[in-house]
Amino acid sequence: MKSRPEKYHPDSATVDALCRLVCAYLDLKVPMPDELIFMLPDDGEGNLEKRAEDGGMPSDPSRFVIPTCFSPLYSAETPTASMRKLGPVAWHAVEQGLAEVEVPAPIDPVKLRRLHAPEYVDAFLSGKGPLASSQGWPWTPQIRDGVLAINGGQLLGAKLALEHGIAANVAQGFHHAGRAQGGGYCTFNGLALVAQEFPDHRVMVLDCDEHGGNGTEEFTERLPNLYNFSINGTRFGMRGGDRSICRTVRRVTDDFGRYRQALDDAFDMVETWRPDLVLYQAGADPHINDPLGSLGMTTEQMLERDRIVFEFCQRKGLPILFVLAGGYQEPIRSRLLPLHLNTFRAAYAAYRG
Repeated sequence: MKSRPEKYHPDSATVDALCRLVCAYLDLKVPMPDELIFMLPDDGEGNLEKRAEDGGMPSDPSRFVIPTCFSPLYSAETPTASMRKLGPVAWHAVEQGLAEVEVPAPIDPVKLRRLHAPEYVDAFLSGKGPLASSQGWPWTPQIRDGVLAINGGQLLGAKLALEHGIAANVAQGFHHAGRAQGGGYCTFNGLALVAQEFPDHRVMVLDCDEHGGNGTEEFTERLPNLYNFSINGTRFGMRGGDRSICRTVRRVTDDFGRYRQALDDAFDMVETWRPDLVLYQAGADPHINDPLGSLGMTTEQMLERDRIVFEFCQRKGLPILFVLAGGYQEPIRSRLLPLHLNTFRAAYAAYRG
């Protein structure tokens, strides 16, 4: 892994203060409540659980942490947990020594107009007409600003992943967005955006959300350097195509083998298509308790999914940018936050060296 620039935090004191404000606004205590349990990768001694306040992280501050994109603008108030969860996840990933934050600038709308229909982009920016809320939420300036910051984070995150081997964007809301409108709590397709803005790189989306990435599939027909491999419990309009594979898996609570086979098929396609960058949608909505899920994955199975993906990319030297994607359990603090932080833990375990 390449060494990071000497100065990595743009303004760590400001980020720290703002993340605390976000958590306080959402009534999330800092530090983490001690009753929360996180599943950890096996340490070789069979210890899979560790109290959050211990963290299991090395005390040496020079040790590896995950380059992570986040802005307090991400944490807009939304009817679902979709954007409300982002601030707490970012804060606790930093607090537990898993992540170091880089604050992205909001994306230039000119780039969005190249990807999406200009009339759709303009409607969202202005908040006028039904297109402005086509992702499924009533439009607000706060949501607009959050979406622009999140998509700026996609481009910064891709750059960081190519430089360092791995990066995260504490983000959601991409894979159902098509060229002319949003859908399924997704406004702009930040996965296709990476392919558009990095035209000399082959970009493969490994989408492990509960729902199929129908919007990303649409963009594979327009962007020759984009490949979409979706492992889902609900097709969500996906049909499949030349560079879009939909693998819908039945409930896996008692048989993770079917899901593991789908992952192996995705890895075979990686070997065949040879991407330069993987975008991993690490959705939490396949969880057995998610109100929008059908895959029925246990916490342990989701951790295993993440471990398999990160270890494969690390072993192959394949840069990976991961995002949070779906996850709708409430309350965020006790039900959803641990699942997303486990993804950070799996990434940390695979890349810390």
